[in-house]
Amino acid sequence: MSTKLNWEGIYPAVLTPFTKEGGIDFEMFAINTEAQIKAGVHGIILAGTLGEASALETEEKFELLKYAKKITQGRIPVILNLSENTTKNAVNFAQKAKELGADGLMLLPPMRYKADNHEVVEYFKAVASATDLPILIYNNPIDYGIYVSLEMFEELIEYPTIQAVKESTRDLANVTRMINRFGKRIKILGGVDTICLETLMLGADGLVAGLVDAFPNETMAMYNHVKANEYDKAVAIYRWFMPLLELDIHPKLIQYIKLAATAEGISNPYVRAPRLELYGKEAEKIQKIIEEGRANRPELLIPEQQI
Repeated sequence: MSTKLNWEGIYPAVLTPFTKEGGIDFEMFAINTEAQIKAGVHGIILAGTLGEASALETEEKFELLKYAKKITQGRIPVILNLSENTTKNAVNFAQKAKELGADGLMLLPPMRYKADNHEVVEYFKAVASATDLPILIYNNPIDYGIYVSLEMFEELIEYPTIQAVKESTRDLANVTRMINRFGKRIKILGGVDTICLETLMLGADGLVAGLVDAFPNETMAMYNHVKANEYDKAVAIYRWFMPLLELDIHPKLIQYIKLAATAEGISNPYVRAPRLELYGKEAEKIQKIIEEGRANRPELLIPEQQI
């Protein structure tokens, strides 16, 4: 049974923990997921960039989905990332995700081919027509080379399954542009950790976050302070958080965030080649950032005390 999505709140783009031998570490995945749920997140997104989508086989993504549905037991929505090379494969993937119980999809433009605006819109329409699952469009021209413009969204809003955007353009003005053009028709989830507070304060409905994978309580506390109009408290957490949040905007964000989550006891550092574990001065530098953050973390209400 699907869990209803309203595209509001904090949605971790969860890590995919691996064993040292390279298999998926389902036990550690469960530990991290429980930490997210205990902190109060509003859903999880599987097999995104941070979930090492590019290193996972298609069947492994579905195994993760089945396992996530089993352990979450309807407590939060489970969203599966869709990042395929062809329209046919994307449609098949969306239909299989629905069959296995996904509550929603995060949809990237076609991979490997830099499609033009018309091609991207037609690709999104094909997926939206093939499923009744709610869809989050991932707008990330920095990393994926394709900008989903307001004019493209004008065509996409004809499809009721297209409901939200992961706003990762890194242009804060785009939050206001989207709201001015579409009101609440397209929910906005900020997708860049280093401008996450600004995004929320400009009216975004929530975040697809990265460092939440290591620090779910701090992420939720910052979000809850914004919702309560306690901006000074939110900013205080944000200033503490910034050196850690900057780990999200680096090509090695997966290694960095896995290292942070490992320090917190809710992941391990293993990645799949061609990614390699950190070593030498780089490892020392990142470890120092993590250790300083953990040593100076702000005092928070425990999740049970939060309203």
